[in-house]
Amino acid sequence: MKKTFKLSHPKLAVARHVDAIKHEVKKYIRRERNKALPEDVDYWDFDCRIGADEACSEAVQISEINKFITEAESNEAESFYLEIIAKPGYRNSTPAE
Repeated sequence: MKKTFKLSHPKLAVARHVDAIKHEVKKYIRRERNKALPEDVDYWDFDCRIGADEACSEAVQISEINKFITEAESNEAESFYLEIIAKPGYRNSTPAE
């Protein structure tokens, strides 16, 4: 998902629109995690970037996305850019003692 979200909507309040954006992001992540895993892959991992626009976006953890969306709302930004790319994840095996 590479998308620029606008925080203004002609019919919805800003807080309600922000909740809808958070739900859309959560739904996208859930949909990607439910896809079939290729062989030798343990789980789906995600590369996430967020910022005012694509040029000044910075890498963030997937668990911090909602915090940045809320921060954009509190700063009264007009829009923000969000990029979420699924990639294969591999667990590190720990030696058994």
